[in-house]
Amino acid sequence: MPRTHQPLGKTNHISRMRPDAPALAALGPHPVGVRTLRFVSPDQTDFTDQSAGEPVQRDRALVVEVWYPAAKGTAPGGTYKTLLRDGHRAVSLAGLAARDAATAQITHCPLIILSHGYPGNRYLMGHLSENLASKGYIVASINHQGSLYSDMGQFASTLLNRPLDQRFVLDQMGALAGSAPDLAAITDADNTALVGYSMGGYGALVLAGAGLTSAAPTMPFAPPDSLLARHTRGNASHRALHDPRLKAVVAIGPWGMNNALWDADGLGDIRTPLMVIAGSADEVSGYDAMRQITAHATGTRRHLLTYLNAGHTAGATIPAPAEAWQDSEHLDFHPFDHYADPVWDTLRMNNIAQHYMTAFCDTHLRRGSAHCAIVTSTADNTVGPDQGFAPGTGVGLRFETLAQGETGT
Repeated sequence: MPRTHQPLGKTNHISRMRPDAPALAALGPHPVGVRTLRFVSPDQTDFTDQSAGEPVQRDRALVVEVWYPAAKGTAPGGTYKTLLRDGHRAVSLAGLAARDAATAQITHCPLIILSHGYPGNRYLMGHLSENLASKGYIVASINHQGSLYSDMGQFASTLLNRPLDQRFVLDQMGALAGSAPDLAAITDADNTALVGYSMGGYGALVLAGAGLTSAAPTMPFAPPDSLLARHTRGNASHRALHDPRLKAVVAIGPWGMNNALWDADGLGDIRTPLMVIAGSADEVSGYDAMRQITAHATGTRRHLLTYLNAGHTAGATIPAPAEAWQDSEHLDFHPFDHYADPVWDTLRMNNIAQHYMTAFCDTHLRRGSAHCAIVTSTADNTVGPDQGFAPGTGVGLRFETLAQGETGT
């Protein structure tokens, strides 16, 4: 039966805060600015044109939205023009950021790179972007060519290009002096975190050191001509991909282990501190598979935040825009389902993700952070006042920590 309900109001605001949000979800002291950058990665492998008969080399254009702490006195508020999940319907999102605002007079702002799922776009995790920028981070969110609502190419291309895009954007954000000197002056790309959702999480794990199995390049969904071999464990190209500037990784609903793309040895090569965020009812990436990722990443300290009975969105997506409450003739499912969870309130999940993301990034990107206790599990893995939650508001969550060398289950 078609669903054609309407929400109350059509503001589509992406950065609201519930009264019961945990402590570190609150906005930081800085107004937020935003601007759009465009990077071109030259001479990249492209196999989307099957008429060519074999892969060709083309320039790969990436649009990147950058949120940053803005100058004092910057008036908050702005809009983002984008598309709904169906790739056709225009959507206007309301946010806190002022377009092309002057940068704050501060320095050494750590960099956080956001990488959406397949498909998605650079605004899908906009609530994280604005929240973290208000706390003094530079947030660069990538539009991954071939993985967009309006440009949904072959899945195999995403497998190949996702970690390459992520590393390329890190390089570009570390070299802004010529194109955006004001941003370059405040950006500390030597202290970078990568936040990836779904296929973005897959790419983040590969970039962090998790080489794929030797069988991955010949799996049915893999790119042709064993192109995926460059991301396999032990391959020189994969070893060269890792970057010491990457100090922390957050994988939200990471896809891949549910299709045996990694084994224990590959995951054990991760040396970057890791937080996995998952819904225990995730049917896309598989909760058991995400637990295996956490269990086998023994080369680093890692955490698993579980939303009990939640699905794949798990704090990653903005609240469903008003337009998503209407059916779309361009989809064989309801667009609302792309953004929302059957059990959890999206805003509640977002506030929790903002809280834990702040604590995790502050711990690993800022020396002397007082928030490391929040990303340390209790004896029974429950959350409460010691983790920044008001009494009774941590119900439905489980937070687990494994030390380097410790094997999980």
